[in-house]
Amino acid sequence: MLGGGLVPASAILVGGDPGIGKSTLMLQAAAQFAHAGLKTIYVTGEESTAQVRMRAQRLGLTQAPVQLAAETNLRDILTTLEAEKPQLAIIDSIQTMWSDNVDSAPGSVSQVRAAAHELTSFAKRNNISIIMVGHVTKDGQIAGPRIVEHMVDTVLYFEGERGHQFRILRAVKNRFGPADEIGVFEMTGRGLAEVLNPSALFLSERGEPTAGSVVFAGIEGTRPVLVEMQALVAPSPHSQPRRTVVGWDGGRLAMILAVLEARCGIPFAGLDVYLNVAGGMKISEPAADLAVAAALLSAREDTALPVDTVIFGEISLSGALRPAPQTENRLKEAQKLGFTAAIAPSGGKSFSIKGIGLRRATDLTGFVGDFFGAG
Repeated sequence: MLGGGLVPASAILVGGDPGIGKSTLMLQAAAQFAHAGLKTIYVTGEESTAQVRMRAQRLGLTQAPVQLAAETNLRDILTTLEAEKPQLAIIDSIQTMWSDNVDSAPGSVSQVRAAAHELTSFAKRNNISIIMVGHVTKDGQIAGPRIVEHMVDTVLYFEGERGHQFRILRAVKNRFGPADEIGVFEMTGRGLAEVLNPSALFLSERGEPTAGSVVFAGIEGTRPVLVEMQALVAPSPHSQPRRTVVGWDGGRLAMILAVLEARCGIPFAGLDVYLNVAGGMKISEPAADLAVAAALLSAREDTALPVDTVIFGEISLSGALRPAPQTENRLKEAQKLGFTAAIAPSGGKSFSIKGIGLRRATDLTGFVGDFFGAG
């Protein structure tokens, strides 16, 4: 996630919803770094040291040589770090820290800004890596001023749906490595376990072929990930049909529905449309357009697509299909998981992956005609 390891004198911000597992992740990371020989201090402002020890006991980390401190006064923390000279310090969380030279309550915008600035400057001056934990607001942004994200070197978001055991650590800024890289974890009774093959996990609950279900071959950072896109189209009892999206951009769904109606003559008026990315994954790349369109058409026509097929490609407003980057990596991931067919836009480099039949589509109208007998 960090591009190959901790960079000395770097400041890292990890954000996530309350209860998502940030403190668990940080404690496990601190134990791993300490076992690797780094002098590590874990400073908690939310719990007592006894409570952190209880969590460490539950996670089986009691033997890790991590120094613990419970403190919220920033001046005391910096004095301790200066005396101890650790190589890594973890501050959990930045919202609980307060600086005595700022006249406002802990957690306020000015306190968070001052604490983040002091800790980042201290990391640079003393060649210490500092990881700060931050809570996020209802909008999913790290609480406090946006300038905190500009100050630090790396920003990681810890995401996940409460109802799913999957957790995704996503890099949204990284001065020392690739942004948009993801790490996938599973929440277990012994803490967070890394998922080495996230595609298999996201597709694990997929059963028989059903209408509205399509597998999308995506790229997250440098990693190919296969996820299931699920659509449901049903007659609406309301004058204003519903458009509900989970895990994807609602504006992009509206655009695809408009293109299907304007370019292919397939209306969705009077129909409720529901779209879900299975497994609690969030997809942002435009290459998911064609998979979404296929899922919508499959649900509308009540026709299941072949279960061994993956789909990807970007749709333009003219109805033309644009090739997606890293097509080869997407196909290799699909082949690894037993898929035998792929549908992708024509254009781009031509190559073949053993065991996968690649079908090319030039525009959306041709795709609809080929697979759904309309257009």
